[in-house]
Amino acid sequence: MHAGLRITAFAAALAATFGTAYGVGKGVDQVVEDPAPARHESHGEAKPDTEDAGGHGGHETAPAGGLQISEGGYTLDLRTPTVTAGKRAELSFAIRDSAGRAVTAYQREHEKELHLIVASRDLVTYRHLHPTRAADGTWSIPVELPRAGGYRVFADFTPAKKGAENLTLGADLAAAGSFEPQRMPAPNGTVKVHGYEVRLDGGLRPGKASELKLNVSRDGRPVKNLQPYLGAYGHLVALRSGDLAYLHVHPNGEPGDGSTKPGPQISFTATAPSSGTYRLFLDFKHEGRVHTAEFTVRAGASTTATEAPAHDEGTEEHGH
Repeated sequence: MHAGLRITAFAAALAATFGTAYGVGKGVDQVVEDPAPARHESHGEAKPDTEDAGGHGGHETAPAGGLQISEGGYTLDLRTPTVTAGKRAELSFAIRDSAGRAVTAYQREHEKELHLIVASRDLVTYRHLHPTRAADGTWSIPVELPRAGGYRVFADFTPAKKGAENLTLGADLAAAGSFEPQRMPAPNGTVKVHGYEVRLDGGLRPGKASELKLNVSRDGRPVKNLQPYLGAYGHLVALRSGDLAYLHVHPNGEPGDGSTKPGPQISFTATAPSSGTYRLFLDFKHEGRVHTAEFTVRAGASTTATEAPAHDEGTEEHGH
């Protein structure tokens, strides 16, 4: 997921935005009714290759998403393209159909109509958010980004239209301020998050399904009572360094289906669309708090046992 950061391009893009802030008000009422919940389907993912994945009935990712602002007749209309680093701002957007109308009906997947990911171009800052939709189709949520620079916003959703497929659309976001590039964390197989230790076993393989096993422990003891978060014991997002190609994978099995246990291990099946460096972001919930463990991996290479820091938001809307 991690290619080199192009500082010159960033500087040019940000020069026009420094000192500018955008405020977006709440001018419409919130939606009262939501469509009926859908089954725990994969987000735009192909059926698993059980031979490559060790026979686990999980999810294998389709080609990466998030590289286009428009796809399948839908467009991500980001109404807040610029914020100021370190200051709270209202992030506002809409999903528009081919006629330019704001979409107001979505399938509920993993307990939400839409999942919003915000990640810095250097993949050091990551947010998994769940905005509120107003009656006119406008989505909004307050955000506070810690550092100036370029960011990518991903909207992961499925329209309620019959036969509609899951889409992940992406748009660029700039955070104005004094920009200092950050170095991507080195590949790592173990991270610590507020007293928890998460170990990654397995790796990504270009063009082939592979199993990723994440083991959660605390104080040297395995955590065997993870709590469901958005209908699963864990959620994993992978972003490719350089272009921030987006993969959204889910655990092999669901809580209550008899195939999974509430820890200490969470198993995923994923396929890297290409070789390269990726950042993996694992969300898991324990004792009422959501934590995010972050890993750097290279597709086609085994993970290492070195430790690296991870960030922990402690709330459902990561990064608040």
